[in-house]
Parts: sequence; C-alpha cells; structure tokens
Amino acid sequence: MSANSFDARSTLRVGDESYEIFRLDKVEGAARLPYSLKVLLENLLRTEDGANITADHIRALGGWDSQAQPSQEIQFTPARVIMQDFTGVPCVVDLATMREAVKELGGDADKINPLAPAELVIDHSVIADKFGTKDAFGQNVELEYGRNKERYQFLRWGQTAFDEFKVVPPGTGIVHQVNIEHLARTVMVRNGQAYPDTLVGTDSHTTMVNGLGVLGWGVGGIEAEAAMLGQPVSMLIPRVVGFKLTGELKPGTTATDLVLTITEMLRKHGVVGKFVEFYGEGVAATSLANRATIGNMSPEFGSTAAIFPIDDETLNYLRLTGRDAQQVALVEAYAKEQGLWLDPAAEPDFSEKLELDLSTVVPSIAGPKRPQDRIVLANAATQFERDVLNYVSDADEAGQESFPASDSPAAANGVPTRPTTVTAPDGSTYEIDHGAVTVAAITSCTNTSNPYVMVAAALVAKKAVEKGLTRKPWVKTTLAPGSKVVTDYFDKAGLTPYLDKVGFNLVGYGCTTCIGNSGPLPEEVSKAVNEHDLAVTSVLSGNRNFEGRINPDVKMNYLASPPLVVAYALAGSMKVNITEDALGTDTEGNPVYLRDIWPSEAEVNDVVANSIGEDMFNKSYSDVFAGDAQWQALSIPTGNTFEWDPQSTYVRKPPYFEGMTMETTPVSDIAGARVLAKLGDSVTTDHISPAGAIKADTPAGQYLTEHGVERRDFNSYGSRRGNHEVMIRGTFANIRLRNQIAPGTEGGYTRDFTRAAEGDGGAPVSFIYDASQNYQAAGTPLVILAGKEYGSGSSRDWAAKGTALLGVKAVVAESYERIHRSNLIGMGVLPLQFPEGQTAESLGLTGEETFSVTGVTELNDGTTPRTVKVSTDSGVEFDAVVRIDTPGEADYYRNGGIMQYVLRSLIRK
Repeated sequence: MSANSFDARSTLRVGDESYEIFRLDKVEGAARLPYSLKVLLENLLRTEDGANITADHIRALGGWDSQAQPSQEIQFTPARVIMQDFTGVPCVVDLATMREAVKELGGDADKINPLAPAELVIDHSVIADKFGTKDAFGQNVELEYGRNKERYQFLRWGQTAFDEFKVVPPGTGIVHQVNIEHLARTVMVRNGQAYPDTLVGTDSHTTMVNGLGVLGWGVGGIEAEAAMLGQPVSMLIPRVVGFKLTGELKPGTTATDLVLTITEMLRKHGVVGKFVEFYGEGVAATSLANRATIGNMSPEFGSTAAIFPIDDETLNYLRLTGRDAQQVALVEAYAKEQGLWLDPAAEPDFSEKLELDLSTVVPSIAGPKRPQDRIVLANAATQFERDVLNYVSDADEAGQESFPASDSPAAANGVPTRPTTVTAPDGSTYEIDHGAVTVAAITSCTNTSNPYVMVAAALVAKKAVEKGLTRKPWVKTTLAPGSKVVTDYFDKAGLTPYLDKVGFNLVGYGCTTCIGNSGPLPEEVSKAVNEHDLAVTSVLSGNRNFEGRINPDVKMNYLASPPLVVAYALAGSMKVNITEDALGTDTEGNPVYLRDIWPSEAEVNDVVANSIGEDMFNKSYSDVFAGDAQWQALSIPTGNTFEWDPQSTYVRKPPYFEGMTMETTPVSDIAGARVLAKLGDSVTTDHISPAGAIKADTPAGQYLTEHGVERRDFNSYGSRRGNHEVMIRGTFANIRLRNQIAPGTEGGYTRDFTRAAEGDGGAPVSFIYDASQNYQAAGTPLVILAGKEYGSGSSRDWAAKGTALLGVKAVVAESYERIHRSNLIGMGVLPLQFPEGQTAESLGLTGEETFSVTGVTELNDGTTPRTVKVSTDSGVEFDAVVRIDTPGEADYYRNGGIMQYVLRSLIRK
C-alpha cells in the first residue's frame, strides 16, 4: 500500500469499470514534466513506502531541474519483466539455483518466485541453416528443437514451477514484436489499480515498446531477476532530451532511412544515460510502426529510452492488434486524465533539444561495422571503395603479387580486387570479389514489425520477378519475420510466391541474422572467401552490424531497409551503385534499375490497407503460450526445485552461491593484480560476451569435445547460456577482439605472466580462459584496462558474469555504457574510470604491470568513495573515479553482487 503522502489516491471510471489511480496533479510541478518523467512520478506515488521511496523523492521529481546533472537517486518499480531465451535461460537458471540456496540457508524455496509478471519469448535459438527452399522453415525448426531440447525442457519446467512466469514457445515471433503486438498493456490493470505499463527487459531493444508510450529499457539479466523478485531498479533521475519532429517523410524514403538519420544525430549529440522523448507536430504524422522502429534503435543512439506519448495513433494500433475495447477505452481515459496524452503544440521542459524535419530524410544505409555510421544510399558504392581498404591485406591494397598468381592484383583505380571463380554444386560457375553480398537478410524486429517496409520489400520482389530478375547465386537470402502476422498478410496480398522466387523463403520466426544466427554460407562460397581472404559483405534489415557478429566469413556488414535488402540481393555487390547502375537485365536483355522496381507510396499503402486486419492478430495470439505439438510433447520434471542433469552440456547449476552465508564478507582492496586484457575504444558486449558459433579449437570447443559432444552438435554460445562452463570459456573470445597485451592477435588471446619464463618478452601468448585459470590458481586478481564507451551494445548479462567468473576484480575504462557498468557491479566487479583527460596510453600503461587499488574498503563504512588510488609496480599512480553511482549499487557491491543481496533480503523477510 502506498503511504499516499500527497493524497493522490483517486478513482477513475471507464464505462462500467472503476479503477484506483494516483493523480499526478497532486504533485507540484508535475504538469511541466516531460511524458517519461510523469510516468516515473506516478510510479513513485503508487509505491511510496516511507523508506526506500519517500515523499522527498516524489518532491524531488516534481521539482526536477531540467538543466541539472543527474544526482537524485530514485527507486523505479517496473510493472513487469520481459525476456528472450538467450538472456532468459540464465535468469531462470539463477532463480532455480536461488531456490536451492534458500533451502540450504534454512529459508522457504517458494519465496523465490516472480512477484511481477514475467514473460519470456523464445526467439534467439533458430538458425538459418536452410534457406531458399519452401521447406526451409520446417527444417530449421526441426534442427532448433534437436539442438535445444534440454533448454526447452528447462523453460517448460519453469513455466510450471514459477508463478507469474509465461513462455511464448519457439516459432512464434521476436520478443519485441510480440511485445508491441500482444504483451504490452500501455495501461496496466492489477489488483484493481490502473497505472502506466512499465517494464525492464533482458534485451537492450526492449525500448521498441517505447513507441507505444510504454516506458521500459534493457537491463542485465541479473537486474531483471531482482525486478522479478520485487526489487526496484535503482536509478538517477535522468536528463531528458526532447527530439522535435516536423514535416513528413518524402515518398521513396522509409522508416529505416529515418531511424538511421536519428541514430546518427543522437549518437553525435551524446545521449548515453539519458531519456529521449519525441514531441511536436511531426509525431502525429509518424505511424506507430515507425515510432516502434525508432524506439527499437535506442541502444544504437545510446539512450536509456526513446519514447513517444500516447495519442490516437496509439489507440488505432491497439485496436488493430486485437486489444479489447475496454482496454483501449482505459488507455485513452487514463492518458487524458493524467496529462499523458500528446499535445503536438506543446513544448515541455527538456534538458536538451534537437529537431528534425522529416522531409529532409533521404535513402540511407549504415556500415560497415556500426549502426551510427550512416551512408547516403547514392554514395554507398563510393564509400565502400574507401572502407574496404581497412579490410584487405596490405599486399592486396598495394597490388603486390603476394597471393596466388591466378588472383588479380589491385585495380588501377586503387580499389582492391581479387576476382575468384566459384563452382556451384550443379557445376555452374560464377565470380565473386571483395564487396560481394553473400548474406541478404530480411530479419530483426526493428523492421519486420513495420508492415510498410515489409510490403515494400515484397513489392520490390514482385516487380523484380516480373522483370525476370532473381538473386545472384552467391547471395544467401533469408526471410525471418518477427511474427506470424507478417506471413499472413504476405499470403493474403498474394506476395509470398514472389519473395520465394527471388530466394526470400521463410526460414523462421526469430532474430536469426541480426544476432549472428545467419547459419553457414554455402560451402563453396565459404571456401572461396576464406582461401582468398575476400572482404565480402552482408546487408540486413537489423539494428546491429558489429564486427564478427553477423557471420564469421563476412567482414563488412550493412543495415538497410527490407526493400533495399532485396535490391542488394539482386545486385549482388556493394560495388554496385544501386541508385544509378543496373541491378540486372530483363527477359529481353534490357537493363533494370532500382527505380523500375521500387513501389510507390500509394502501392504500399493500398496493400497494407487491404491485407492487414484485427483478425490476423487475434488468430496469431489466441493461444500464444500453448505452443505446437513439439513443445507440448517435451517431458519435464516436477517439483519446486529443478532436477539438474549432471551430464547436461546446456543447463548446469552455476557457482554463484557456493559458500555463501547470511553475513556479508567485508569488501577489500585489490593487491598484486595482473591485466587480463588491455582494450581500445568502443569495445562492445559483443566483443566481451560469448556469441555466435563455437569453434572446435577454442577452450569452449575443447570442453564440449571432452564431454562427448560432436562438432556438428556444438550449437551456438547463445544456446548454451545456461552452462557457465561453456560461457566462461567464450568470454572475451570474439574473433575481432584485439587485446593490446598480445599484439598481432585477434580473438580470445592474452599473455600469461604466470608462465613468464616460457615466453619471449616476458610471457607467452595464451587463451584468455587458460591464463585466467592459471591466475586464479595462483591467487592473482585480475583487471581489465579499456578505452571509451566500454561495454556498449546489447545488455548481455554474460559480459559481466563471464568477466567475474574469469577472476576479474576491477575494470578501469575511460567511459562506460550504462547497462554494462551496472551489470559489472551486479556481479561484484568494481567499475573504475580514468581521471578526466587521461588514458592508459597517456599514463604509459602497457598492461604488463602489477596493479594495486586502495581505498575500496571505505565502502565497508556505508559510504562510497569518489575515487580510489591505483598504483603499479612501474611507479604509475592515479586517482580512479569509482563508478558506483547510487547507494543501491553500493549495497549490491558490498553483498558480492545483486543476486546475493536479493537472496539475503528475501530470507530476512
């Protein structure tokens, strides 16, 4: 029950129903707040308990100073938690382990149970192994169940063992698309109360739901577990960036072009740790599908959230997607009553402001390795010619004959070229070169949730087929929509056969290529690429294109709208200027240009209007948690604690609570630490966290081999996130990671100073995992040195879990991405920051030093030091900034991590 210090409790009547609400107008200053902060204010009013959430906290939010730097901590209690299976499986593993730990400490295991609704969508496990055939979907589903049976049995057990925990089975859709189409409430109703739907999710793209006016963002799995168990999320009242939209998009531009433009603008402006809120006349002209696409890309700009207020467009979408009339009426009545309804003419109080005239947006792509690196489509081929120089060998670039004589040296115009003949299984031959598009994927909730760009892609396919065009033979083409509704409207519009004819057959309902589940390239293409070291490319309609993420054979990756993905599959190369060059020839030998097959806005709108209806959503989601016959046939154990299989290589009991007692162990300073890795700028959680395929000659591959797993059954790291033994071995093992301690290497390598006598220059090169084991056996703590934006990317809990289990006690970076910094604390790792203006290089640090960190013990006194002293055996000393930003984070660190804190708190209740 709320303490209700502001007498805010009231009643809202909608039709025949009455709801308890907490009125925002009872708090002075509430009316001038941005939409997002009004949602937070209601959250505090409703959860005020006089201890963690007090009247002073509420007054502080009501009196928010838009220009102040964040300093006021508040406790945000999300209404629900959403997960996908890669990050969700470890959450459920940890909950199951916590139940056992509670028993061992003399508590009640049933106390470990979600206290807020938790929903998990299995969408990250399907791999696009099969493609280009009508039965690709069925074959991929069979392979998925074969690989993931143990995980799926575990999740089915969780669905029966835990209250308030629901699972959307495989083959249904992508978590964020399922969220906006079905799970999101916009206004939540629970125990007679109506309040804004809010959430945290175990995927950074949780922000897609911001397009529906729902405040939520990605957190680490460990934070999500705490939220499920009733713990609020500790946060500072953020700065809010107002992004004004004016005008309308011009014909020929898409939501993808818009979002890449916004991503570039906001990343350049700097919005890490801030809320972004869209306002102005242009918001009303922005479809809900486009709003969701923009919200989805929030992690790519770096913001915590990117939200749109509620308006008629929100209501129309709720009706379209099958929400009942009472729910829609409640959303409208509640938003208007609480001042949460969009006023296009309003100018709320914002910390900073940007503005974009939608009519200035032009067709664009982004790449070759970051989503914020936007390229105007007309310049894409020219930009590729410059960028490819970073992906070919020096000899190739210079045109020297250091490669087989059959290969051509660099072309006279300075553009690297290495034409390579490939023989297909049917005996036909073709030639590929640097820039060949080897993957063209319509994938990811970012764009497959948007019917306008999806229909545009299908119409491009239709017009291409009518002209006699098809994909180039070296292009792996895949269609992986975010929900079954997409294929339903393709079927109804009669467009599916055309997508099939250009190779975009359905491969699955899941993330696939966007998260690295692109599956292998055809064997002959892969062989040619690797033998001749070709810098080939992928084009995908996703949100991430980081190095090493999409496919191990593909060096350069580009984000593009679905219709452009189809166009590049037809062109077959990034060297083709698709705005001017022919994509191919028609049946009579005439050149066919992009303009010849690009649909008009009217054509797209006509198909959308006539092919998509409420009945499709009702059909797709009528029994969404039941699953198909394969799901229902999975055998599962019974009981409130899980029966761990000691032979399982997918799901194992982790060691987090081993030796834990009810009393905390005082935190200590760090002495005699070695550097496990010295890293540069923009090291992402994709570089840190295990992801993608498991190679046989890596520590993880060796572990699986030792446990009797055949190489063909290795599966991906993501599918084995429930096995800490595999995940530790894959941490810091991304093929593109460059550890400066081991120059000349790429991947999970370091130098092992426990074996200094064996190596030249002080220590031999070793796998990071092997070195870690040696350091831990010797009792040597470890540290990581890093540059700017350390940990940017997905909210991967294993980037922090793996770091902790490798024996890392502290990270010293120039700056952090919000989620990873918080996750490190949640796993008991100390995040430190170099003094302003200083770096590892400016301080002369090589990574070969021995480090000590003193002043950490001040945390035992209940305070958090602003800085601690870092010193090395080489004489370097500096005061590192302690990035424990809130008292709540300090409590987690003192307890050894967030899970230990929650466990102790629940047992003491």
